[in-house]
Amino acid sequence: MRLVQLSRHSIAFPSPEAALREPNGLLALGGDLSPARLLMAYQRGIFPWFSPGDPILWWSPDPRAVLWPQTFHISRSMKRFHKSSPYRVTLNHAFGKVIDGCAQDRDEGTWITPDIVMAYHRLHELGHAHSIEVWEGDKLVGGMYGVAQGLLFCGESMFSRSINASKTALLVFCDEFLRQGGKLIDCQVLNSHTASLGAVEIPRRDYLLQLAELRAAPLPSHFWVPRTLFLSIE
Repeated sequence: MRLVQLSRHSIAFPSPEAALREPNGLLALGGDLSPARLLMAYQRGIFPWFSPGDPILWWSPDPRAVLWPQTFHISRSMKRFHKSSPYRVTLNHAFGKVIDGCAQDRDEGTWITPDIVMAYHRLHELGHAHSIEVWEGDKLVGGMYGVAQGLLFCGESMFSRSINASKTALLVFCDEFLRQGGKLIDCQVLNSHTASLGAVEIPRRDYLLQLAELRAAPLPSHFWVPRTLFLSIE
């Protein structure tokens, strides 16, 4: 298979099935990061990921890492922590601060270039990209952001500046997402952190079938309204 060069004059993508096996999932390069192209990519199970100085690279790996919210793994130590947690969790209160926090994170941020930051800011302003914030007092200590596709949420990145902060963001979001009808969280590529929280790998074909079904089913209209999120652990 040959890597496809995208045109700036069309937002069309090749089929994800045309992605390379090595490196796993690399599908195309070029194009731009316009809202229309990014949304087309997410609708087809494709996402951008590239290092500074590289062309824009587009991916659709096989297998795909996903997390069913009801299978989030909360350890005993995390349960104990959350019962006396100093954190407050909000939704869509500080998107810019969250993506900046992810960009500054050594592990997560190498690919979050200024162009990526600007592109996802535009998606947020259009109501497609969202953030979950974790606060200790008035200080932002962790969070995550991603792109909504109906009952599926495409997680992009998370960061943590205090113990269990990013875990708290995902835990509280999973609980609220599930209670409001959300079905699946896309984690893109499995790593040790997401695996420890319950993420698993499924064939790309299965992910694309889930995506096609879930992106057509909307969450309640009020779901993404900025607010504080709560979680009760028994």
